[in-house]
Amino acid sequence: MPRWLAHLVVVAVFAAVVAAAFARVHYAWNWAGVWEYRQKFVQGWLTTVALSLAALVASIVIGGLTALALASRRPLVEAVGRVYVELIRGTPLLVQLLIGFYVIAGAIGLENRFAVGVLVLALFSGAYMAEIFRGGLAAIPQAQRDSARAIGLSPWQTLRLVVLPQALRLVLPPVAGQLVSLIKDSSLLSVIAISEFTLNAQEVNAFTYSTLESYLPLAAGYLLLTLPLSALAHWLESRVRFEAS
Repeated sequence: MPRWLAHLVVVAVFAAVVAAAFARVHYAWNWAGVWEYRQKFVQGWLTTVALSLAALVASIVIGGLTALALASRRPLVEAVGRVYVELIRGTPLLVQLLIGFYVIAGAIGLENRFAVGVLVLALFSGAYMAEIFRGGLAAIPQAQRDSARAIGLSPWQTLRLVVLPQALRLVLPPVAGQLVSLIKDSSLLSVIAISEFTLNAQEVNAFTYSTLESYLPLAAGYLLLTLPLSALAHWLESRVRFEAS
C-alpha cells in the first residue's frame, strides 16, 4: 500500500471515530452564532501567524548563537549560555511571559505587547534550539574535523563543507518538532492580552456560550500552521539526506 494511501486511510478512520462520538453525544450545535464572529477568528489567526513567524526566525538565531556560546572554550561565555538555557528550560513559559511583560518590559518602558510576546517566545524556544544545535554539532566525530584540516581546509571551510551538512541532517527532525511546539505555545500569549487566535476563540466562547464551536476552529487553525511546517521539514530532511548520500 502506498504511504499516501495509508495516511489517508488512517485519517478517514480517525475522522469516522470522532464523528461517531459526536453523534452519540447529541450535541446541539450553534454554528450560526459563532459564524457572526468569523472575522474575529481570521484576525486572531493572522496575528498568530505573524507572532509565530517572527518568533520562529528569532528563536533559530538565538539558538544558533547560544549553541556557539555553549561550545566556547571561554568559561565566562559558556557560563552565560548555560545559565540562560537552564533558567529558561527550568521555568514555565507562563511565568516567563508574566515577568517579561509586567516586570522587565515595564521597568524599561516597553509597552508593545506584540514585541514582548515575540521576544519572550523566541527566548523560550531558543533555549531548546540551542541544545538541539549543540547536540548536532557534537555528534560529528572529531576525526572528521581533523581529516578536513589535514587536507588543507580552513576552520570555516571545515564547518561549512564537513560539519554543518551532517549536523543539519541530524537536527532537522527535533528542530521541526520544536518549531511546531513554538506555534502552539503562542497560545499562552493571551495572558498578556495579545489578541491572538486562542484569546479571540475564548472571547467568542464567552459571547456565544458555544464551547465546541469556538474551539474546533481553533484546532483547525493551528493544524493549518503546523502541518505545512512538518511537511516542509520532511521535504528538507529528504533533500539533505539525498545530497549527503
